[in-house]
This record gives sequence, C-alpha cells and structure tokens, in this order.
Amino acid sequence: MTSDIPTTTGTDGPAPTPPPGCPAHGLDTGGLRRLYGPQPLDLRSLYEELRAEHGPVAPVLLHDDVPIWVVLGHAENLRLVNTPAVFSRDSRIWTPLLDGRVKPDHPLMPHIAWQPICSHAEGDEHRRLRSAVTSAMSPINHRIMRRSIYRHAQALVNKFCERGEADLVSQYSEHLPMAVMCDLLGMPKEYNDRIVHCARDMLKGTETAIASNAYIMEALARLTARRRAEPDEDIAGLLVTHEAGLTDDEIREHLRVVLIAAYEATANLLANALRMVLTHPGFRAQLNGGQMTVAQAVEQSLWDEPPFSTVFAYFAKQDTELGGRQIRKGDGLLFAPAPGNVDPRIRPDLKASMMGNRSHLAFGGGPHECPGQNIGRVIADVGVDAMLRRLPDVQLDCEEDELQWRESIASRHLVELPVRFEPRPQQDIDQMPSHTPNPPKGPAWEPLPAEPLPEELPSAELPPGELPPAEPEPATAPEPDPASAAVPGPDPALATALAHEPAPDRGTGTWQRLLRWWRGY
Repeated sequence: MTSDIPTTTGTDGPAPTPPPGCPAHGLDTGGLRRLYGPQPLDLRSLYEELRAEHGPVAPVLLHDDVPIWVVLGHAENLRLVNTPAVFSRDSRIWTPLLDGRVKPDHPLMPHIAWQPICSHAEGDEHRRLRSAVTSAMSPINHRIMRRSIYRHAQALVNKFCERGEADLVSQYSEHLPMAVMCDLLGMPKEYNDRIVHCARDMLKGTETAIASNAYIMEALARLTARRRAEPDEDIAGLLVTHEAGLTDDEIREHLRVVLIAAYEATANLLANALRMVLTHPGFRAQLNGGQMTVAQAVEQSLWDEPPFSTVFAYFAKQDTELGGRQIRKGDGLLFAPAPGNVDPRIRPDLKASMMGNRSHLAFGGGPHECPGQNIGRVIADVGVDAMLRRLPDVQLDCEEDELQWRESIASRHLVELPVRFEPRPQQDIDQMPSHTPNPPKGPAWEPLPAEPLPEELPSAELPPGELPPAEPEPATAPEPDPASAAVPGPDPALATALAHEPAPDRGTGTWQRLLRWWRGY
C-alpha cells in the first residue's frame, strides 16, 4: 500500500491524485468539508451531514486545509482509543507534519505538537509518566476539595447575589473550576481573570492562542521552580518528588495538561449542567423531589454536551481499516465524543434518559483515559448544588432558544447563561451555602450553642425585652436522638470527625450529620 496523502515537496512533477475515500481526496477542488472558518460553524449539523454522507468515519479539513479523519461512530471511537498497537497519540508520525503542511504557527499546534507528556507517550515511557500523574492526583482529599469548591462558589455568588441577576457563564462556571484547579495544583495566587481568559483562548484556535499558551506555561514554570525549592503536598509538589524523576519540562507540561484539560472540561460541564437544570422542568422537579441527584444530572449532561467535542489527535501507526475506511499509515484521526455520543446506532431516541449509563465518550478511554475525570465531576456536582442551595429560585432570564453558543473544533460552550432571582445578602464563604442568612459563626470548628427548647423560652410574664438569667449547661451528655437510636454508631475516626462539625439543627439524624461531614461542613 502507498500513502494516500499527496506530497508537497520535490521537483519530480505534480503530486499523484489521492484515491477516492482518503482525507486528501478533493483537496484541490474543495471537495472536503472544513471544520473551521471565519463564520460561526454549526458543527453538530455538519457532523450529522458527514455521517449521512460518509458513515462513521469521515474525511475533513483542519485549519490551513490540512486533511484528517473525524471519527463519528461510538464503536469506532472506542476502537480508536482502545487499540494502542494501531493508533498512537504521537504526532511525530503524522504525514502532513512530516511533509511540512502543518506550519509551526498553525493555530492548533499547542494541541498537535508532540510534548513530553503521558498522553503522547507509549509503552514503558507512558507507564512512567502516567504513574507520576496518577500518584500526584490520587491523594486528593475529596472532603477538603468539596469544602474548597463550596468556599469558592460562595465567594463568586457573593459578587452578584445582591443584584438579583447574573450571567452564570462569565461570572460563575468559567471561574469556579479555575479557582479550584489553581488550589489543587499549588498556585492559588495565580488565579485571576487573565488565566481564565488564556485557558479559554488557547483552545479556540485563534490568532492569540499561542500567546495565551505561553502565558500559562510561564505561570507553570514559576510553580515548578517554587516546588523544587519548597516541596509541598499539592499536585505540583507530588510531581516534583515522584520516584519517576520527572524533569522540569515534563513537570511543567503535565501541569499544563492537568490544568487545561480539567478546567475546560469542567467549565463546559458546569455551564451545561446548570443550563439543563434551568431549561428542563423535569430535571428541576426530579432534583427537588429526590428522584434524581445532582451527580446524575451531571452524567446526563456528559452524554448530551460532552465538554470536548473532539480531541487532538490519534495517528495511524500502520495501514488499517476503521468504519469501512482505509486508513493509511501516518493519517491523523480526531477522537470525537460529541458526534459519538449521539450515534443513532446506540441512541435512536436522543430524548430518552441515560440515567445510570456511563458508557459515554466524554472522558475518553483506553490507556489515555482522563485521569482527573472525578475531579471534574465533583466540581460540577458541588457547583450546581451550591448554586441551587444559595439561589433556589434562580430562573433563566431569556427564552431557551435565545441562548448562544461559541463553537470550535475542540469544544462547544455557552456564550452566556443569563438568570434572575430574588436578591439576597452576601454570606460567609466558610459557611455552607443556604438560601437563608448564615447563623452567627462560632469559634473555628467548634459547635454552635444549642437553641433553647420550647419550654425554655422566656415566660410571657417577664417585662418586655427582659430575658431570664442564663443557667449553666448541664454536665451530663444529651439524650440520644430517637430518630437515630437504632442506627449503629460510627467508628472512632468518623466519630472524631463528626465531633468537630458545627452542631446540626435539633432533630437532625445521624445520616444528615454524616452528609454534612462528607460535604465538608
């Protein structure tokens, strides 16, 4: 078999015409569809047109009319990511790159260019780098992380809660994931509006994408140098001290992967989950009635609006076949969760609930499956929960069909999500979000004083405004709550943690106290 990509170098005459069906066919005549352009694209419709015309694998063009395949089928995407012997993430074997058709200033170069990271490595090198990333992320205390998410969510809502209106994209979903990820990486002081903008910009393939990438890499270089001098237990610190012995370049590049992948995925996921709750009365009713959890609503969103539309990219290590197409060695292929998740062969009815089904493609699969997917799930879960706790009457402030989307090859996300609600006062960010004002805050981690029982309330015979003298608290322990008397007591570690929690409202059972402990309050 010969290469199906025409060469653009040499002086031995015109390049041969590629055979029908390959990505380069029709390149000179404009026969292929572009996944980019000066005008806004409706890639969802384009993918369905390509599916109808070409089947589960279709030839398309990237920026500068670089040919590539886009994988539209669910089964074909799974084969792509689960067959490392045939498909690699190493772009150094990509024919258009070797032929010089992909220029150094290509808008997608930050994603396509090979880097010393686990997602581009194979074999023993992949295991070495992947083990470092996994080890750096596995010690994350999810209870502490949930508390951090609630705290940042409180701070963000405080900025607009008194106005009664907000844009939950620019004022909430684009900021919450970045604030949390900066904490987890070990660079909370780097969190600001500019790093949020650069993270978004570098994924759009704009003219400023390379500059945005450079700004983020400078911040991560400073973090790497700081952790070399001052090790800590955050993700950056654990990468520095891991037994794999990562170089500074490897650490910096992996921090970039963790930051950008987690941020972009979670910002889109959070916005989409909020939109779903606001625009689908059934979801809101199920959440309020307890028939659905926020986590289940997030999972449905991962089916309908995966955070990444496509992922750059996989490359054929040998001649092969995929979805009835002849793939040549050196061809590039886009892993495409968005069209794969709506493959009519697995979802003939897109309105049917996917509750309990996690076979979506949102986080990839195979050796390069996203290692931080649970971080994204928790941020979206807590982010939606915090919003509904704080503003339970929040409503969409426009018609659903008036919502606008910004779309690129990599992702599709809301431009804005305008909402209105009853204005509410700011709250202490260290308190659990609530639609009612926070109670007075006692000493740190100490239980609040118990409210008096009805029989202890001031007598009506006392002069107006005069309270009876305070009596000392009895030294004996309170009687157990009848509602929880039959529930076995927690183990010593759990009991110690619960003992340092703020006292629940009288009448709350052990289960509610346990939930508060798990949520970080």
